[in-house]
Amino acid sequence: MSDVLINKRAILAGRKRTNNIALALCMVAMSIGMFFLLWILSVLFIKGFSSVNWAMFTASTPAPGTAGGGLLNAIIGSLLMVGSCTLISTPIGVLAGIYLSEYGDKSRIASITRFVTDIMLSAPSIVIGLFVYALVVAQAQHFSGWAGSMALTLIAIPVVVRTTENMLRLVPGSLREAGYALGAPKWKVSLMIVLRAAKSGVMTGILLALARVSGETAPLLFTALSNQFYSMNMNAPLANLPVVIFQFAMSPYDNWVGLAWGGALLITLSVLSLNILARVFFREKNRG
Repeated sequence: MSDVLINKRAILAGRKRTNNIALALCMVAMSIGMFFLLWILSVLFIKGFSSVNWAMFTASTPAPGTAGGGLLNAIIGSLLMVGSCTLISTPIGVLAGIYLSEYGDKSRIASITRFVTDIMLSAPSIVIGLFVYALVVAQAQHFSGWAGSMALTLIAIPVVVRTTENMLRLVPGSLREAGYALGAPKWKVSLMIVLRAAKSGVMTGILLALARVSGETAPLLFTALSNQFYSMNMNAPLANLPVVIFQFAMSPYDNWVGLAWGGALLITLSVLSLNILARVFFREKNRG
């Protein structure tokens, strides 16, 4: 009997030792990741804030070798393309996620959709940019903001679809059964009960998609290109922050490099603010 107790204590001590080692390794890995993240953010904030001024929001990008200038045209172009992408990808992604979660358990179409979604999630963004270039830009024979918005939409839709499906599957089946018991049809249960119950997670997925496309550069190089002047014409080359940052960061002009740091800080703060506002808003709604 004593030997059995000794063996159990030895096994328990070994498990605790293994757990402590694993916990220590996890803490070390987290510390390393946080160190580099804070390092990157500190450099970004220091150099970005030193470059922020009123002209950055009121003037267009400067010509090579000229002083001053700003990012007004790039900000407007990014807002137009990301806004169009959000308006298109959100309903498509959410409805597709609802179909996969609520209707596609044994459907062959749903299996194919999940397979294609997984492929698009792992596809490099430059490949999607080349696809839209061949499909739209080469046929129209000119770059455009609509082509850039299409490329961003193809990147955002898989993120929204996968997140929506996963969040809806977390909703308890009792909620669905309660809706059916009241005589509600399946489509109404899906939209009015299940989707509302998972709205925080679905919104998080939309924000993740928005955060991803906000900083994409490669697809826009092949689709929207850029524009030095202020323009709201989506059927022509359109300036955007990621491409301007990419071009200005490698330039030999100090004011261009400064504008690149300011643009990078602007994208970072915009995405961070959206996430914070959405979390605070939905938390208050849930409490109410």
